[in-house]
Amino acid sequence: MLERDVERHLTRRVKEAGGLALKWISPGMAGVPDWICVMPGGRIVLVELKRPGGALRPVQVRVIGILQRLGAEVVVLNSKEQIDAVFT
Repeated sequence: MLERDVERHLTRRVKEAGGLALKWISPGMAGVPDWICVMPGGRIVLVELKRPGGALRPVQVRVIGILQRLGAEVVVLNSKEQIDAVFT
């Protein structure tokens, strides 16, 4: 399975749950998660998608840690099953 297949599943699942999945590109900061998912009730989930077996780069580990310390909900997902568990 390719990362783009996981991306398609994420966007479909978030939409089915009534949310909005926004691709996040931050020119000024490397390592930010791939997606900002805005869900009903004001829940915001930052999602880093990896292909199955893919690993985080050191800069991603560092940025995810910063975001989590600031109170952000950040998840790293690499399968349709993991997406379903977060966005049901």
